[in-house]
Amino acid sequence: MNYIVIFIGGAIGAICRYTLGNFISYSPGDFPMNTFIINMIGCLFLGFFLTYTKKKFSKELILLIGTGFTGAFTTFSTFSLENVKLIEDGQLITSFLYVFISLGIGICLSYLGYLLAVQILKRKGESIS
Repeated sequence: MNYIVIFIGGAIGAICRYTLGNFISYSPGDFPMNTFIINMIGCLFLGFFLTYTKKKFSKELILLIGTGFTGAFTTFSTFSLENVKLIEDGQLITSFLYVFISLGIGICLSYLGYLLAVQILKRKGESIS
């Protein structure tokens, strides 16, 4: 059953990623803004979602949204390949910036999502543990 739930969430996440990616302009050789924005949204969302839902949702719903949807919505493989292409094209500074900005901002957004969830839970009188 877990595999089916992850499959469904993954299909929805992949469709959302594809749809959103089509709205963000990107040309090969440019800074990969489409993947960057999608991955940053995923960092913020997952930090919030997994903190907020820790004991509220069923295991299946967490797998559907956390693993399936968010796993397919964000993409490390595209991020990696875009960096390889940037390096191949001699755009070492762009690749370096892409890696470090993605890591730095991604971690900060995950933490921000966590903090937002903690604040909401505190206002409701609930704990995260």
